[in-house]
Amino acid sequence: MSEETKVEAATEATASTDSATKEAAPKKGKKKWPIVVGIVVVVLIAAGAGFWVWHEQPSFCNAICHTPMDPYNQTYDQADNTAGVDKWGNEVSNTHSMLAVTHKASVEDGGAGATCMSCHVPQLSEQISEGMNWVTGNYVNPLEERSLEDLVEARGIPADEFCLNAACHSNGEGGAMTRDDLIALTADMERNPHVAQHGANECSDCHKAHRASVNECSQCHNDADIPEGWISVADEKKLNMPA
Repeated sequence: MSEETKVEAATEATASTDSATKEAAPKKGKKKWPIVVGIVVVVLIAAGAGFWVWHEQPSFCNAICHTPMDPYNQTYDQADNTAGVDKWGNEVSNTHSMLAVTHKASVEDGGAGATCMSCHVPQLSEQISEGMNWVTGNYVNPLEERSLEDLVEARGIPADEFCLNAACHSNGEGGAMTRDDLIALTADMERNPHVAQHGANECSDCHKAHRASVNECSQCHNDADIPEGWISVADEKKLNMPA
């Protein structure tokens, strides 16, 4: 084989190799893009899951929309069974008297626990209204206390179901606890607070989430039993509360 023939053969071999390499390159690219897309999808799912978990926490409400939520978040963050303060800064001898603290503590004890979203189930109409009020500054600070009827109005359910529902306070048989069940639970007390002797009260008349709970019976009965950390109606009137 002449030198000229050898050079031509080598040139053709190189050209063939280059051509094969160019043809193979797109194929490698096609194999990589599903992996990239898969990684992006996984990252988005993880980010979405993380956002949803944060969405369930009090810090979300506090950080995103609800400027007046600072004191509510602070009461929620306090340890259970210790001295603390309520949403207005009043001293509370035992934080266990505030439902926001005890409901959070239940998860630390192996229970289901509770966050803001566990009790305050937002409806789309409420979220839109609250979002508009936040953007325009049309809100009061500190927030006014609301009754259970106010809190369930958008959901269209009876006020009792805010607390007495199968997911929160059940009868042990898969159903919601009733007022009769409550009466039975406190039947051993000298003066049963759940017996509606003077008309039915809302749960929130006594049980407070972000301030010390109040024994409403003490309004008339000086000998009414005041649980640890709770306060009497007389002491409630001494609290520094917004008008």
